[in-house]
Amino acid sequence: MESRHVGAALVLSPDGEVVTALGRTDALVLPRSALKPLQAIGSVTAGAPLEGERLALATASHAGTDRHASVVRDMLGSVGLSEDALGCPAQWPSDSTTRDAMVRDHFEPSRLRMNCSGKHAAMLMACVASGWDTATYLDPAHPLQLRIREVVERLSGERVGATVVDGCGAPVHAITLAGLARAVHRAGNSSERSPFAMHRVAGALVRAVREHPWTVDGPGRPDTVAIETFGVYSKFGAEGVQTMIAPDGTTVALKMLDGSTRAGLVVALTLLARAGALSAEAVDSFARSHPLLSIRGGGVEVGRIRATV
Repeated sequence: MESRHVGAALVLSPDGEVVTALGRTDALVLPRSALKPLQAIGSVTAGAPLEGERLALATASHAGTDRHASVVRDMLGSVGLSEDALGCPAQWPSDSTTRDAMVRDHFEPSRLRMNCSGKHAAMLMACVASGWDTATYLDPAHPLQLRIREVVERLSGERVGATVVDGCGAPVHAITLAGLARAVHRAGNSSERSPFAMHRVAGALVRAVREHPWTVDGPGRPDTVAIETFGVYSKFGAEGVQTMIAPDGTTVALKMLDGSTRAGLVVALTLLARAGALSAEAVDSFARSHPLLSIRGGGVEVGRIRATV
C-alpha cells in the first residue's frame, strides 16, 4: 500500500433519503467544476438557447479537442461573439494528441481550448439573450452570476457560505457536501415535463450529457468513460470533488480531503454499487481492469487504485 486518499461522501437514494454518509458531510466545500451543471442551468434559464451537444458542453470540463473547440466556437458565433469575448484564460488542450498537433503546427494556447470554455460560452450567450453586459459577466454582482447563485441556493437548499474565484475566473460558491449532493440529486431527478423551468432545463441537461458523453470530458477520460460504461451522469471537480448520478437516480457526492482527483471515480462507482444502483460485478471488473486505475512501472502494470470504503 503506497498511498491513501481520505475523504467524505454522501449517497442519496432516488427519493432523496441518505443511504451512506461518510465523514463531515456538513462541512463547506468548493464544488469547483462539479458546480458546472448548476451554472449551466442558470445560463439557460437566463436565456441561453442551448440543446444537445451545446447544452452538454455548457457543463463540461473538456479536453480541448478540435471537436470541443468547434462546438464552443459555434456557440459564440451563434450570438455574434468570438473567442475574444471569453473571460477564461488561454490554455493548451489537456488532450495530448491535440496538444502535440497544435505544437507541430505552431499554434498558441487558446481560450477555446481551456477546459471551461463551454461554460463561459453559455454564460455569454445568456448575457446576449438578456441584454446584459458581456464584458463584466464574471463579476459576482453581474445579473447572470446572481441568477446562478440563486439556482445554487434553490437546488442545494442552503445559503452560499462564501464566493471565491475559480481557476477559470468565474465565481464558485461554497456549499456543504450535503448541499452539493442534494443539488445534483435534484438536477438528476428532474423531469423535462416539469412545470418549473429550472427543473425542465436540469432534466434536458442530464439527458444531453448522457447522450453525448464525449462533450463533458474527452476520449478515454474519467467522466466520459464512466458515462459510456455505466450510463451514469458523472462530473468531477478540481481538488478531489466527484459527483455521480446512477440511471435510477441514486446520487453520490464526495470530496477527497487531500485534493487528489485520481481516486474519486472508483470510490463513486463503488458507493453506487454498494447502494445497489450499479452492478457490483461490473464495477469490480472495471476496477480490476480499466487503464484509468492502473499504476505503471517499467511499461507494465505494477499496481492499481482501489476503493477501500
